[in-house]
Amino acid sequence: MDFPTIRPRRLRRSASLRRMVRETELGPGRLIYPMFVTHGKGVRNEIRSMPGCAQLSVDLLVQEAREAHAAGVPGVILFGIPARKDATGSEGYARDGIVPQAIRALKDALPDLLVWGDVCLCEYTDHGHCGVIRNGNVDNDATLPLLAKAATVYAEAGADVIAPSDMMDGRVGAIREALDDEGFSEVAICSYAAKYASAFYGPFREAAESAPQFGDRRAYQMDPPNALEALREVALDIDEGADIVMVKPALAYLDVIRRVRDEFDVPVAAYNVSGEFSMIKAAAAAGWIDEKRVAAEVLLSIRRAGADIILTYFAKDAAEILREHRS
Repeated sequence: MDFPTIRPRRLRRSASLRRMVRETELGPGRLIYPMFVTHGKGVRNEIRSMPGCAQLSVDLLVQEAREAHAAGVPGVILFGIPARKDATGSEGYARDGIVPQAIRALKDALPDLLVWGDVCLCEYTDHGHCGVIRNGNVDNDATLPLLAKAATVYAEAGADVIAPSDMMDGRVGAIREALDDEGFSEVAICSYAAKYASAFYGPFREAAESAPQFGDRRAYQMDPPNALEALREVALDIDEGADIVMVKPALAYLDVIRRVRDEFDVPVAAYNVSGEFSMIKAAAAAGWIDEKRVAAEVLLSIRRAGADIILTYFAKDAAEILREHRS
């Protein structure tokens, strides 16, 4: 009987060999930790649909960020829970709003921590949409100055990266111009360039208290069947001044991540969103999967698809989780 000369299994027979020929590496240094900040002191509001995640007051947020940073995570992205909501989302761009408060506290306590500020109005509006409503629709152009104002307020507070997630046309250009005019030309922009109208956002809407009060967001977020459109959106945002571009969600859009990575020469981020996180948590709680191994496999798949940066709720525990893929 003839035996094969070429035997790929030779390089799989020990952990040392597997590590030596591994094609994709991922450590905590490529992760960003999404966090929810709320008013008060000593406040920890557990998020029912996202086990282990919570809305945190600024003091507890700093503690949590310190733990993540000590584990090797270089940065966090902040989502604010306002004291009150109104039609134009005014706390989203107020200098004394909850996110600027958190940015200042994080920068005071952890100067080396990268702080990203998510810029959108959905958490702050009483209608739950991402912009100003005119005649029952989100008014794109009326929303842009408010997003630009939020960006400059966050930059003034000390944010390193501004991350607009609203999907208004022209928002990156408006934000870049406002930042430059206010003397913040060194502050980077990570645009949610290809953000899909996804069913995977459900747990986030509980966490951020941002569910739309009428209709949905399909008129401004991307249609899931489209991939060429994502490339167009990314190209437009780069032309307007985006330093990093993001695909969101990640797991159901790995093909889009790969196409963006192959097409463009800027850093690519991907958001491992709440629904992706919560499905793993729920299945693990039921005893159906090994949480750490599945989480590591998912994060590695996002990295393998081409993401340079991954936003994930697993970030704080990533050092332990990613150990599973090293054996």
